[in-house]
Amino acid sequence: MTVKLSDVKSPADLRRMSLAELKALAKEIREKIVETVAANGGHLASSLGVVELTLALHTVFDTPQDKIVWDVGHQSYAHKLVTGRYDRFSTLRKFGGLSGFPKRQESPYDVYDTGHASGSISFALGLAKARDLRGGDENIVVVIGDGALTSGVAFEGLNNAGEHRTRLIVILNDNSMSISENVGGISYYLTTLRMAPLYRSTKARFEKVLRTMPNLGTRAVNLLKRLKGGLKHFLFPEAWFESFGFRYYGPIDGHDIEALQKVLGEAKHLNEPVIVHVVTKKGKGYPPAENEPEKYHGPGPFDPATGTIRVSEGPPYWNKVFGEAVKHFASQDKRVVAITAAMSDGTGLDAFKKAFPDRFFDVGIAESHAVTYAAGLAQGGMIPVVAIYSTFLQRAYDQIIQDVALQKLKVVFAIDRAGIVGEDGETHHGEFDLSYLRPVPGMTVMAPKDERELVDMLYTALNLPGPSAIRYPRGRATGVPYKEALEAPSLLEVGKAEVLALGRDANLVAIGSMVVPALECRELLKQEGISCGVVNARFVSPLDTELMASLLRSAPLFVLEENVSTGGLGEAVEAVAASMPSASHGVFKMALPVAFLPHGSQEVLRQSVGLDAKSIAKRVMEAIGRKDDR
Repeated sequence: MTVKLSDVKSPADLRRMSLAELKALAKEIREKIVETVAANGGHLASSLGVVELTLALHTVFDTPQDKIVWDVGHQSYAHKLVTGRYDRFSTLRKFGGLSGFPKRQESPYDVYDTGHASGSISFALGLAKARDLRGGDENIVVVIGDGALTSGVAFEGLNNAGEHRTRLIVILNDNSMSISENVGGISYYLTTLRMAPLYRSTKARFEKVLRTMPNLGTRAVNLLKRLKGGLKHFLFPEAWFESFGFRYYGPIDGHDIEALQKVLGEAKHLNEPVIVHVVTKKGKGYPPAENEPEKYHGPGPFDPATGTIRVSEGPPYWNKVFGEAVKHFASQDKRVVAITAAMSDGTGLDAFKKAFPDRFFDVGIAESHAVTYAAGLAQGGMIPVVAIYSTFLQRAYDQIIQDVALQKLKVVFAIDRAGIVGEDGETHHGEFDLSYLRPVPGMTVMAPKDERELVDMLYTALNLPGPSAIRYPRGRATGVPYKEALEAPSLLEVGKAEVLALGRDANLVAIGSMVVPALECRELLKQEGISCGVVNARFVSPLDTELMASLLRSAPLFVLEENVSTGGLGEAVEAVAASMPSASHGVFKMALPVAFLPHGSQEVLRQSVGLDAKSIAKRVMEAIGRKDDR
């Protein structure tokens, strides 16, 4: 009797299955992942690449007693399907549904709430040491991708694990990809490792032949063994892992369930840290994703039969406008260089990469390095533009302060995915950048209301003497024409807001993505007979304090920002109100709650936190004493 995926309620069911049944189940898992991601969007290629590995893990280890720590979590869909979440899998990434990442509140099989790369080894080592201290005996297993090894955090974990010498199994999932193609010395090293089995098999055959030669053969073999120690680092690249204190196994075919079970079964009985190097193919089993793994890393909804990603008509995406602008300005100034952290396509820098390959730098998943590298480029006379998602730039906060701001270096931060990101959820929302950048001395922090203003802000940033940051949201821009701004950009007056309309009853001060909802709110209030103004703040630091003080003297002021309420624009305006010698009208902050927002569409999430036009209008009417009868 063939076991269907819908019959699998827990990994215990997998442990009763034959190898043939597991192989059939792997095919069904892939079909379910493709079907669901085609409808909901999500991380496709990485999850398809670890199906057999997931089955091997849950058949060899006694989960959830044994712990599997998934790095970044892009590859956890098969894991979710075999740990009791099949019936809810259709809700993946939907508001109120399953998360696209491991979540401890979702299942006892999820150990580590993740979404950022490279922290898994450190977290797992903590679990292992806690086990030792309390006398436990469970296995702790890490699954980390080769791309994450470009991050220094992963090396810190490896180094400390080797020192502790505790039982820990690290599975290196080597698919030669992170999001963009892997770069750097680690990528080259793993390529060497993948070639090593050929060397070993050739060496074994060579020794066999030598031993058949009387006298000469034995002496030659002994000489070869004496040379081995000195050549080991060249002939056996796995010695590099061994130098960290790890026993090394591999490379292993990551799609061979039987081979994986054998090696993992051996590894779990070792009382020392172990590296199991598995080689997988990203997108395995679905040709479109196999052929273009970067395109299908995190696609939106698509046609599962053809792989065609559904693209709705509309304005350009914010990241594409940025990419076009930075490429244009780089054509006029050879000092402009661009840096990204394994996100060349996601940040819109692919066009720049093609046009100026010698001025484009993808440093891998190494945001801290990216920022300090930019500081060095700036000191050396270049104008670096560092394009990193808001949530990932958090990983480089010390470098922003110490290596850029403290030295007053001219580095431009292009902060993509600011504010509510959507279906990726808690780990990916850009909720904090205004708060963590506003206090940095000398840092100019701005956010555009539309595409044209993004072009102008980038042009302004490239002409400032010190560091600056421009934050903009995920998704499509507003549709405002911007091509002419590329040819004739405006140099904005730093720290000056833009008055779009003044109101007698209330004024809205909005920044970035909140300007359009503020204008929509103004029209709704106009229908109710309420005079409401809208001001585009443009800058959070420095703030237009003179205009804010003037607005506070005239009417209640509502401050709108897609950032947590602590430390952002609202607090900056409150500080102005507190410093005024005369009485002022109230300041009403409308921002994201100081909480980790769940996953869901941007539209649904904005409504849930009261940052859509209707919710803003209702709040204004309540504050000024007008009843909303609708």
